Amino acid sequence: MHADHSHEKIIESVLPYSRYVQRLLESEPELLTELRQNVHHSFFREEMQAFLHANPDAANDETELNSTLRSLRKRVMLRLAVRDLGGLADLAEVMTCMTDLAETTIDFALGRHHAWLAAPDRYGQPGSAESGTPQEMLVIAMGKLGGGELNVSSDVDLIFIYPEDGETNGIRCISNQDFFARVGRKLIASLNDMTSDGYVFRVDMRLRPYGESGPLAMSFAMLEEYLVTQGREWERYAWIKGRVIAEPCAQGSALVEQITRPFVFRKYLDFGVYESMRDLHSQIRQEVSRREMHENIKLGPGGIREIEFIAQVFQLIRGGRDADLRVRPTLAVLQLLREKRQLSDKAAEELSDAYCFLRNLEHRLQYLDDQQTQTLPESPADQALIAVTMGFPGYDDFLRELDSHRRNVTGHFEQIFAAPQKSQKLDTLGWLWQEQVMEGAGAQAATAQLVTMGFSSPERVLGCLQGFRASARYRQLPKTSKKRVDALVPTLIEVAAKFPTADITLERLLLLLESISRRAAYLALLREYPQALERVAKLVSASQWAGEYLSQHPILLDELLNPADFQSVPDWSQSSVRLTRQLSDIGGSGHDDIEQQMDVLRHFHHAEVFRLLAKDVEGLLPLETLSDHLSDLADLILDTVLRLAWSGLRRKHRDAPAFGIVGYGKLGGKELGYASDLDIIFLYDDPHPDAPEIYARLCQRVNSWLTSYTSAGLLYETDLRLRPNGGSGLLVSSLDAFDQYQRNQAWVWEHQALTRARFVAGDAHVREIFEHTRKAVLSQRRDLANLACEVLRMRQKMLDAHPNSSGLFDIKHDCGGIIDVEFIVQYLVLGYACDYPELTNNIGNIGLLKLAGELGLIHVETGERALRAYREFRRVQHRLRLSGDSGLGGIPSAGNQSQQFARVELDYLRDNVDAVLRLWEEVFKTQRHS
Repeated sequence: MHADHSHEKIIESVLPYSRYVQRLLESEPELLTELRQNVHHSFFREEMQAFLHANPDAANDETELNSTLRSLRKRVMLRLAVRDLGGLADLAEVMTCMTDLAETTIDFALGRHHAWLAAPDRYGQPGSAESGTPQEMLVIAMGKLGGGELNVSSDVDLIFIYPEDGETNGIRCISNQDFFARVGRKLIASLNDMTSDGYVFRVDMRLRPYGESGPLAMSFAMLEEYLVTQGREWERYAWIKGRVIAEPCAQGSALVEQITRPFVFRKYLDFGVYESMRDLHSQIRQEVSRREMHENIKLGPGGIREIEFIAQVFQLIRGGRDADLRVRPTLAVLQLLREKRQLSDKAAEELSDAYCFLRNLEHRLQYLDDQQTQTLPESPADQALIAVTMGFPGYDDFLRELDSHRRNVTGHFEQIFAAPQKSQKLDTLGWLWQEQVMEGAGAQAATAQLVTMGFSSPERVLGCLQGFRASARYRQLPKTSKKRVDALVPTLIEVAAKFPTADITLERLLLLLESISRRAAYLALLREYPQALERVAKLVSASQWAGEYLSQHPILLDELLNPADFQSVPDWSQSSVRLTRQLSDIGGSGHDDIEQQMDVLRHFHHAEVFRLLAKDVEGLLPLETLSDHLSDLADLILDTVLRLAWSGLRRKHRDAPAFGIVGYGKLGGKELGYASDLDIIFLYDDPHPDAPEIYARLCQRVNSWLTSYTSAGLLYETDLRLRPNGGSGLLVSSLDAFDQYQRNQAWVWEHQALTRARFVAGDAHVREIFEHTRKAVLSQRRDLANLACEVLRMRQKMLDAHPNSSGLFDIKHDCGGIIDVEFIVQYLVLGYACDYPELTNNIGNIGLLKLAGELGLIHVETGERALRAYREFRRVQHRLRLSGDSGLGGIPSAGNQSQQFARVELDYLRDNVDAVLRLWEEVFKTQRHS
């Protein structure tokens, strides 16, 4: 407020703005001396503790204890008010100081009352009935104290709990519950009772289980049973800020967290919380209106409570999956929501600014008379005081700023909590969902309406609708879920009609709706976010595979809420840091922890794949770039799984394994698709006598981490048959054994596979030796005629294994297709790398074909045409697998075969097939095979 920082001037300047400070200094003038000495220093927790311990009588006498606690409060309040009003303290200092005062006084008083009541000549020490372990009471802070944001004249919301039931061992033996209820009552009196010295804090115990009718103190078991069987939605909101502030034993907080976390933070995204928070807010608004509390800056429109609601709704929805969001202070949550792009920069900034403004205002209202008030003053004199302390020349200027903040808060609140708009067509389309539609005139009218909307097979559409309605799954839904489905179906019909393939789009949307119908949270998401439903429709319209993927992993619906994510380029190093943080939040190595970590890995993988899929369907990702990203993702997952599997081994002989994972096939060539399995082998370089056994166990764990099904699905299917000696060989090979096998025993087809091998995860030294072996083996001088015979023989074997009598062209297996291009490249590498070592570089089939042309091994023009054909084959194969039976982008559909085998009419790709066959003829000096 004032630039002059001399203590006399500061104290003098703030006196007019706090009648409480004036009264305190008049009644106890000795406090002024202390204030003058210390006004330039914050009142830290250590100083509070020193003050309490400096009075030895407070440890022995209840009256003296209560007097000492109140003396401390006066000193803290006096210094804090002067520092705050004098411009020396910011909001953070005020909230921290008041929180420290509450925690310090509660802890000190609790310790004294427990000791007095537990004296041997009174009740004695309470103990566990089972183990006899001494028991002590924990104090849980709720509300602003729990959040570390206490205001200067706040009450404190407390809950008292203790670990186990039992009884005391003193002269007068009583139950633990009775004992801790007595301690609790004593503690409340020490804080709450008004004496000649005033009070410390008003205490509110109504947030405890069962409210005012519940026991004052309860055991961990009672608390857990209550939360599981009777905890209500509003209590989840309250418990977000629940925090142990006084605990004699260090494990108390962790145990309480273990009990309360599953209640507060659901395992899955909980979008149903919007509805319950709207209801709670509506009740508060009605109460505000009834009691004419519109001038209340906490509960009134655009007030502090609405900002807290905004922060907490995101915590309730996402805190179960994102541990970062389990923090308690409101400003910290708003900042996190901005970082995680759940709130825009503008929204987060305006809400944070409003919160600081309103909290500072709240404190200035309370400094006037040390009253717990959040209501703007009616008297012009007090209005003038508030305006000045808030930094305004007059009350009207102050009100304009206040109204601006409250409008911002209300705007953001209403945007976030707005009830979903009822579709204008709900009434006109809702009847299509009724059971009687299939009969007589109803069926004709329904068919006509669907045709008008753009559906080409209305009878089939009606059949799908009625089939879903008649299904056991729909009939067995709880009433609330059934109501949500009934509201969603007309919207699905309306949305599907916007797409050219309306019938297929609606069919896929209904399949998705049916698969998620038992998960109320996802139904709520689609109701709350109609724009997400439009994005779902766009995805499934373009891709059957996308619809099936969403049905398997409905948690991915959340990814559609922020379309900006789909525009960004993946940053795998950042993603790796994020994944590591999520895994470390779980921590341990117990069975439950491992399963949770497996789930985290799967959720992470599915979300990254889905983001790529959304970009792909939008046409934002060329196929080669997509394959690079999917391969980078697989590399990241393999690296992470290797680390987790090694850390979980009980028996190991070194900190980091001398071990590596090598990718073959599509992973090795960086040509992964969405559903590709991983061809991998395992290698090690470690002379320790137990190394073979230890690394074999590591391989089993890595494979288990990848292929185990959990509630979140699986990561990847794996194929380990490319290891030395195939399925009959050892799961893991030493580098020496691998080198010897490749040089002396491997078949030519194994060397063909080695052309696409790539080290993907593990020890750098193992990588170096593997690369040396790979290049040496690929660079061996070979007889070209013998090599060509071996390659042709293997190609014929593959043709025989994939007969095709469909009359369609199989893009992958038929002559002139993808495998021909791969075999040509492999032959060129194995035949000419002895003279051109650059052919051993892992640059993919397209890069190697270009290089072969530059080196003169093939005609540049023939190579270029085959290269373009290979690119087109992969594009068509990818689009067919993505789109399912419908075809996509002008590609002719061939029913189920097009999806299962990637087969099309030959005429569609004839020029490309000819280009590959010409290169085949040039390279192998043979007639075209057919």
